[in-house]
Amino acid sequence: MLQQFDERNKDIQIYVKDGLYPRSEAKVSVFDSVVQGGDAVWEGLRIYKGQVFMLDRHLDRLLDSAHAMHFADIPSRAEIKQCLFDTLKANEMTDGVHVRLTLTRGEKITSGMDPRLNQFGSCLIIVPEYKAPVYDNDNGIDIITSTIRRNSPNHLDSKIHHNNLINNILAKIQSNVAGADAALMLDLYGYAAELNGTNIFMVKNNHLYTPHADACLHGITRGIVIELAEKENIPCTEKNISLTELYAADEVFCTGTMGELTPIKKIDGRIINNDKESQIMKKLIHAFESIIPLHSEPIV
Repeated sequence: MLQQFDERNKDIQIYVKDGLYPRSEAKVSVFDSVVQGGDAVWEGLRIYKGQVFMLDRHLDRLLDSAHAMHFADIPSRAEIKQCLFDTLKANEMTDGVHVRLTLTRGEKITSGMDPRLNQFGSCLIIVPEYKAPVYDNDNGIDIITSTIRRNSPNHLDSKIHHNNLINNILAKIQSNVAGADAALMLDLYGYAAELNGTNIFMVKNNHLYTPHADACLHGITRGIVIELAEKENIPCTEKNISLTELYAADEVFCTGTMGELTPIKKIDGRIINNDKESQIMKKLIHAFESIIPLHSEPIV
């Protein structure tokens, strides 16, 4: 399910540091920390009918991540929002849009790892694109289990939504080679953590389960699904989930801003039961769609 280029994105305006630039001219310095060491944090946002979905939750995570990384001169929430809105308005984008919002530590005075070399303040990058959900949500996806383990807090805490994605990219390479759509990453104990780009849920006997947010990203969509389950009176438990439990599940699906809610049809060649009597995911999708206008901020 390789994403394709959308011609509507050919001449988009991209925000970098202090203003808007045509796509062909939008650049960062070779001395920027994101180039030098993947030293940046980011968020993915989705735009529905002139509104940004769950904007404050995404900004909470972005600002928390930047603070944890000890960035200097972090732009305020209000500044980021205004730059985002200005970028969307400049592109006349109101629907079917995904935004990659990145904050780097900024430019260095010379090559090196030491953050004290970053003396020009942080750099905000806003890339809006017309982009549909990355997966086929009608037919679902096939996944394999990667041999690449997800980082634990002992190594690189997934609560920091950082740009150093080599861990996930290596897992994605394995799924590509295997001809699968995505890779399931396990934690250091062999339990399911998340997919290379999304969180994972399973249903068994009308009970919803998802891994603890220890070695996985505390995804915004993941959190929404847990909240919706409570509202819909669907029992939901965070627990260690083994591969055997996933293979024997009634339903398995993944969640994320790029993919929304996507059914997983096959794991390591095992066809997921997807019991016709189990309608948990269908119920959650309906609930998810109903809250989009209630938790979105208008582009102003």
